Amino acid sequence: MAVDNVEATLEDFLALKRRGQLEPTRRDGGQAPLGEVRLALDSCCVAGGTQRVREAVERAVQDLRLPVAVRGISCSGLCHQIPLVEVAVPGKQPITYARLQPEDAEALVRRHFQPQRLTDRVRMAAVGFLDRLTSAETPQAVTRYAVEMRDPMICAYLGPQKRIAMEHAGEYPPLDIDAYMARGGFAALRQCLTGRTPEDVVAVVKRSGLRGRGGAGFPTGTKWEKVRQAGGSPKYVICNGDEGDPGAFMDRMLLESFPFRVLEGIAIAAYAVGAEEAVLYIRAEYPYAVDRIRRAIAICQERGIFASPDAPAPQQGASGFPHPFRIRLRVLEGAGAFVCGEETALIASIEGRRGVPSIRPPYPSESGLWGKPTIINNVETFALVPWILRNGAEAFAAIGTEQSKGTKVFALAGKVRRGGLIEVPMGTTIRTIVEEIGGGTPEGTTFKAVQVGGPSGGCVPASLADTPVDYEALRAVGAIMGSGGMVVLDDRTCMVDIARYFLAFTQKESCGKCTFCRLGTKRMREILERLCSGHGRRGDLEKLEELSKMVQQGSLCGLGQTAPNPVLTGLRYFREEYEAHLEGRCPAGVCKELIRYAVTEKCIGCTLCAQVCPVDAIAMRPFARHSIDDAKCTRCDSCRKQCPEDAIVIQSPRSSNGHEG
Repeated sequence: MAVDNVEATLEDFLALKRRGQLEPTRRDGGQAPLGEVRLALDSCCVAGGTQRVREAVERAVQDLRLPVAVRGISCSGLCHQIPLVEVAVPGKQPITYARLQPEDAEALVRRHFQPQRLTDRVRMAAVGFLDRLTSAETPQAVTRYAVEMRDPMICAYLGPQKRIAMEHAGEYPPLDIDAYMARGGFAALRQCLTGRTPEDVVAVVKRSGLRGRGGAGFPTGTKWEKVRQAGGSPKYVICNGDEGDPGAFMDRMLLESFPFRVLEGIAIAAYAVGAEEAVLYIRAEYPYAVDRIRRAIAICQERGIFASPDAPAPQQGASGFPHPFRIRLRVLEGAGAFVCGEETALIASIEGRRGVPSIRPPYPSESGLWGKPTIINNVETFALVPWILRNGAEAFAAIGTEQSKGTKVFALAGKVRRGGLIEVPMGTTIRTIVEEIGGGTPEGTTFKAVQVGGPSGGCVPASLADTPVDYEALRAVGAIMGSGGMVVLDDRTCMVDIARYFLAFTQKESCGKCTFCRLGTKRMREILERLCSGHGRRGDLEKLEELSKMVQQGSLCGLGQTAPNPVLTGLRYFREEYEAHLEGRCPAGVCKELIRYAVTEKCIGCTLCAQVCPVDAIAMRPFARHSIDDAKCTRCDSCRKQCPEDAIVIQSPRSSNGHEG
């Protein structure tokens, strides 16, 4: 995403939402279909330009009068390759194109599809010849975008992955229920309605070792068992889709790409505990996810898979179903409060109250929504359930570690070559994820740390990169699993600045109920801001540690209890950086008030730095060594990035050591 394409991206986003279609667009004209062009149209792909590519392909298909289907499919997880387009021609292997641009859409269509009528083929050839004849530019072959799925980089990205929640990613449209059922969809729910007892379902989930994927890692089967055994009626199921971590988009992708799988998991949970109503609580910032889930619910009801508990009993359910599953499904949109990811705050929000955590016990399994027994699991947890019932508890338990079974979806982002959505077996090491799957940090940089678990997670240094990703191992090094955000940091990242960034987020999102969280995080942020501005005081680091422990011990909910994690892991593994800030130095060259830009003798006087400086801090002196007016300089870094000779370095005012660009 760049500044100059924000407006176009938003227009695409709104246009696609108004169209509300992911079904194939066909231009048959009475002819047999020649094949199809497939594009993922979830939020991140649209933001990356895929919608503009789709429109260009549709125009080309229409102009060339070709019977070709243009289909929107589920996310493949290859976010670093978007716009990603797959061309499927009957009898041939599908061909994938990465980072395709709208202007290449017609060349793509011409390369793979030829009209069946002779007149249309002649017309198509003539138009192509005239285009080449009148164009002033030499066209580049569209094959430059082609990628081989056996390519070493693609294999390195996909090879270590094991997809369960993301099973069949990129294979079919998210709202094509027939395609979902052809791949085993709703088979697990059908088992429940044709003989598998609720007790058996709970037992299978318990044996599988599935733990909640929302962060705490509580055993899912145990939670379901408590709700089933709890007195009181009615009982409820809540799907927590309030994903608030910056840089995390696992739940959004699952809701947008696999809505039927999530709904099947919710229905199985409702069957297991005897609930007749389920609520999907999804962030209002996820309009695609909300829209697709609502449409998926409507499709399931039309096909006789679900029916409202008060609706008249139909004669027969969907194919293979003795009757529809009786459940009332509601979709509620959250207002974006991070604290509403905490289950008691989420319940308060659903009930129309202010989203503030409450004291436990009683737990939601005893007294949840409207004071009744309630299951709360996150989106990924529900998405794993159908696979477990279809393949057996033992198959799931065979994946992962002794205490952390199965797989985990992560949003791999930050300073990494190949970012995207990945799903790996529990116990996969951080090194495997960052260096093998992610391809390591960009050229010229060094892997420094990885921030795991969102704003409440911890920073694990590169020296501990062989730490396996499971609940216990991450907790031992000061981090948490969280919902699955994983941000890679390189040697140009300031650990004090990172801690300040995440603490500012959690401090702002604090509900204010607990004094320790409300004021403790504020005082911690003030100390970090002092350090980053060069005004650190003796004893600040000790005070940070003391405040962190107080906030952890005195806060009611997970937000306050985990908010100090970025600070504590920073002090534990990168204390020398904190001490350098006390001395007025930023070793990474990030904190603006602790650095200055200088021009070295490498300067050749090309004037490029002066041309890009937005505040005229560099006087233009052709063929002479330039200089930077420190009083005017805003430390925007434009000059260093533009310099072709790496002649501009970052220095700390109290140090002569420079950080070259």
